[in-house]
Amino acid sequence: MAKKRPQTKAKPQRTDGARAVGAGGEVPVVGAREPCPCGSGRRYKACHGRAAAHAATELVHRPFDGLAGEGDWVALRELVPAATVELNLKGGLPEGVPSVTLATVLPMAWPALRRDDGSVLLGLQNDTASGDISRDLADNLQRALVAEPGTPVEGRRAPAGGPRLQDLLDPEGAFEPVVHSGFEFWVPDSENATPEVTASLERANAAAIPTAKLTGVDAAYWCETPDKNHLRWVMPHPEEQLLDALARLHAAGRSGLGEGTRLVGSFRAHGLTVPVWDLPSGVGAEDIEKPAAEFAERLATALASDAPLSPDERRARGGLTNRQVTLS
Repeated sequence: MAKKRPQTKAKPQRTDGARAVGAGGEVPVVGAREPCPCGSGRRYKACHGRAAAHAATELVHRPFDGLAGEGDWVALRELVPAATVELNLKGGLPEGVPSVTLATVLPMAWPALRRDDGSVLLGLQNDTASGDISRDLADNLQRALVAEPGTPVEGRRAPAGGPRLQDLLDPEGAFEPVVHSGFEFWVPDSENATPEVTASLERANAAAIPTAKLTGVDAAYWCETPDKNHLRWVMPHPEEQLLDALARLHAAGRSGLGEGTRLVGSFRAHGLTVPVWDLPSGVGAEDIEKPAAEFAERLATALASDAPLSPDERRARGGLTNRQVTLS
């Protein structure tokens, strides 16, 4: 009887050019059950897809760290309804792109938009597909820069290992938010706006809370609500050190911003802490400028102290911690 010929393992077949590993060694993203483009013979999800999936879900706690105006990035992402900022790209603007503007929200919740004149709007307050907002925004920006004029950019999962905003934006460029009372900046030519965009604009304007940025301190935003006004101030200090300093001031009766004002707690957003004050309804943004600047001086002194907290200060700290809310 003839002996069986020993079976040999088939060599993995190289995929077509669209899925071949790039010259720089990058492995393209394909369907989870498709063969991995690296040529291993395994499915993508069991090979290079593992790293891609991990990168897509790993949370970056301070996605705007290293960008100019980190506190303002956080505020515009979480607190401010309508604002824009002119962005500066490394190496300057591409040909045919007269400007790149960050916007809190875009019509129809588009991630980005290339206008008819070639200018680009990048939306900040969008759901993101991964745990790294900076990478998702950078992907939206890159696609908008090469989109056909007059077209929006659709949302997608950014490729793992792609650039982040820190790689695309000029680190020396100024970051100067302009707060708007509404979203009219969406449609410079409102007469030619589509019915969908017009309806979206009306809904957004109706929901916008009056907001203003203080000029004397960084990343502090006043807002008006029906019952009372608020100041929400994004601070760059390490959380534990900041809470100790706020507790020292609170226990000493020096945490307010004037008569009728009260430090009521804080938010935690994108790795930064955002103390919040209640203000009387009659107190406007201009009224709080001087008290905020004076508070900044008191806070700097409290931050410099390394003395143990007193019993009253510990109680004050516990109260502030209990009233802390995590936004992201």
